[in-house]
Amino acid sequence: MNAMDEMEEKQAGTLYLAATPIGNLEDMTYRCVRILSEAELIAAEDTRHTRQLLAHFDIHTRLTSYHEHNKLEKGPELIGYLLSGKDLVCVSDAGLPGICDPGSHLAELAIEAGIRVTALPGANAALSALICSGLDTSMFTFVGFLPRTAKKRREVLEKVKLREETLIFYEAPHHLKATLKELAAVLGESRRAAIGRELTKKFEEFRRGSLGEHLLYYGMDEPRGEFVLVVEGAKESGQAPPEKEPEDPIELYEQFLAQGKDKKEAMREAAKKLGISRRDVYTALLERQDLNRILV
Repeated sequence: MNAMDEMEEKQAGTLYLAATPIGNLEDMTYRCVRILSEAELIAAEDTRHTRQLLAHFDIHTRLTSYHEHNKLEKGPELIGYLLSGKDLVCVSDAGLPGICDPGSHLAELAIEAGIRVTALPGANAALSALICSGLDTSMFTFVGFLPRTAKKRREVLEKVKLREETLIFYEAPHHLKATLKELAAVLGESRRAAIGRELTKKFEEFRRGSLGEHLLYYGMDEPRGEFVLVVEGAKESGQAPPEKEPEDPIELYEQFLAQGKDKKEAMREAAKKLGISRRDVYTALLERQDLNRILV
């Protein structure tokens, strides 16, 4: 680095990547409140959302919008602002910026320009769910939100299904059932998982069990709130792919009976799993009984 570059680096401001609460406002740190108050500009993913946070802490710093849809145009402008010698704070809607949001793009641009990048640590949904999961925390992979298209989702899951470390996913309520179904199909229904809902908020909830159990639960209970799914890793790298689920209505019916469900509930769950009517399951059971009588 020559003398001119060194001078420019010293003159440039600092990019602060600031963690904001994921639910409970008391999780805001003293340092973050101070830096947000002292800075002249805050780049926010949603200025309306961040304005409410600032109002709560009586912070009056100017806001500018920086999100996924304007990052290519706005990013260079913000780098120019930093190079002029002023500090900039980047925040997302909740948690650490740069995790599943455009904060990572701004950090890359700043580093390329020789600008100092530092974090204001704080709340994070993925790590909060991990440490409360009861699963292995020594090694983990953050997957985040799965792609929206079925083909790309399956590609991602196929890549991670034999990973031995714990897997962490984010999911919205309207996609949770479909995601659980795909996780169970690719990773196996017996995989243990902890599902955290509305973390740090009033109605925070953790459910722990197998993917199959979660799939059944949310098949009957409509998901609400934001979710973090923490799934145990494969037992060993050479683990065989999960066995194919039964497609025969009688096999499924008997499987649900073995889990302790009564006959009506077992029939209903078998029908739901196969996408057929309960009458179809009932007819199959009757046919099996008639066949047994003939054989006897």
